[in-house]
Amino acid sequence: MANSRAIDNELRAGVLSELMDFFRKKDEDVLQTNSNEFVFPCVDKEGNEKWIQVVVKVPTGGRDEEGFDGYGVAESYQLKLKEKEEKKKINEEKKAKKIKRDKKLREKKKEKIEK
Repeated sequence: MANSRAIDNELRAGVLSELMDFFRKKDEDVLQTNSNEFVFPCVDKEGNEKWIQVVVKVPTGGRDEEGFDGYGVAESYQLKLKEKEEKKKINEEKKAKKIKRDKKLREKKKEKIEK
């Protein structure tokens, strides 16, 4: 029986090959740059030449973890996005209040100057 690293490497290589074939069928110029990655050129909406890099990993989890939990990682990411959106909303509200307050202060200063 093969060790788990060899099994993971085989799995990664298979998925990498499938992804490369997928992009080649879309007429992309796919170039393998490492045992777990490939790149292909593209053009952005402004006509600038860019590269897309695709990296394939078989995560195993951290040293103190039993194994990688993709569902848990996705859930954590969604929570981070939600927190970020909430902070953005709070900051926008604070900014709107500050703009309103500053506008009133400028009007008061203007009134004092005119008197």
